[in-house]
Amino acid sequence: MRLDEFPRFPLIHAPTPLEPLSRLQQQLGGPRLYIKRDDCSGLAFGGNKSRKLEFLVGEAMAERATVLVSAGGLQSNHVRQTAAAAAKAGLGCHLVLARNVPIDTAIYQGNGNLFLDRLLGATVHICGPNETRLEKAEAVMAELRARGERPYFIPVVDPMAWARWAMRP
Repeated sequence: MRLDEFPRFPLIHAPTPLEPLSRLQQQLGGPRLYIKRDDCSGLAFGGNKSRKLEFLVGEAMAERATVLVSAGGLQSNHVRQTAAAAAKAGLGCHLVLARNVPIDTAIYQGNGNLFLDRLLGATVHICGPNETRLEKAEAVMAELRARGERPYFIPVVDPMAWARWAMRP
């Protein structure tokens, strides 16, 4: 299959630029080095998840989803990108977050990506001490379905890695 055969929802400015790393190249004595500027994608401060989200949101729209659901850590870049993608697509967004970093300062617990998640309109669900993100996400999706919503789960792992794992012998 070709990529253009999959549903897709445009989220980013592409292609993002390549920037030469002349000083590092000089320091190493060659070869020519470049960095891909995914921070220029135009979606909530960029990141490498934007490209996969174009296809996942496209599939969600094709399935007539009304809300995206995903999971990650409290300061996850992945869920920030998901919240931005949902906002751009006009979908609701529920994020299941775990406190998996032992930082309990007020700044860490309420700012950064978590602040942006909420600013982008996402509803945030924090896992309790004995809850896994997947268990909590399944419960959130069941609750959404009971309210008449059509949730679409954005996987935490790379979908291609998941597909390779699922197809293992």
